[in-house]
Amino acid sequence: MSDPGQLGQRLLARQLDEQISAAFDADQRLRVLDVGLGRGVQALRLARAGHAVTGLQSDPDLRELFEKDLAEEPEETRGRVRLVAGGSEDTGAHFLPGAFDVVLCHGGLLQARDPGTTLAGLARVLDAGGLLSLLIRNDMALAMHPGRAGDWDAALAALDFPERTGSALRLETLTRGLAGIGTPLRQWYGVGIFGRQCPAEEEKAERMLTVEEHAGRLDPYRSVAAMLHICGVRGG
Repeated sequence: MSDPGQLGQRLLARQLDEQISAAFDADQRLRVLDVGLGRGVQALRLARAGHAVTGLQSDPDLRELFEKDLAEEPEETRGRVRLVAGGSEDTGAHFLPGAFDVVLCHGGLLQARDPGTTLAGLARVLDAGGLLSLLIRNDMALAMHPGRAGDWDAALAALDFPERTGSALRLETLTRGLAGIGTPLRQWYGVGIFGRQCPAEEEKAERMLTVEEHAGRLDPYRSVAAMLHICGVRGG
């Protein structure tokens, strides 16, 4: 699963809030599905904000970790969260069409046997006007980060990775796929352009976030990010 780390999670929070503000009324209480939620950083954040959140997770160990984190939340927040056992390909088995306003899949497509079918399943459970948020590894820039770190063997191996694998999760492939399932791309961002970890000092961390957030909207910087945050709108 993609691991955006602390920096990536903070960037995702800002980007998600921007997209949610653009798609919904400020006081609307949203139905959120987090597919492959991992530790549930965004799920808990959105539940604290008043939204009803369903987490879909196949790994029992990760479900247990999430449940421990959830147990530390106030009762009001806990009451807004539901956890379901299942993977990214199981949305049709658990949820009705149009059941959610926001669907997050921040890494689940990487594990899917058939990303196209999985993507269609994610869109199917979105209501009209709903937001689909995807986080994928940026296979076209895999050599950037080991190269910066001086790991030349890893950088060399990464250079031809997309050609060897024929990745179905490239931006242009997903853009076509989203259009084909009635959830066209609205915005995409780079996540992790200059680094993956926030400095310990909060003032420096905030400056780094400001730079990353700005660069994550701009070409060519966002094209060499470690991950891509891709947002589509159902019926939009």
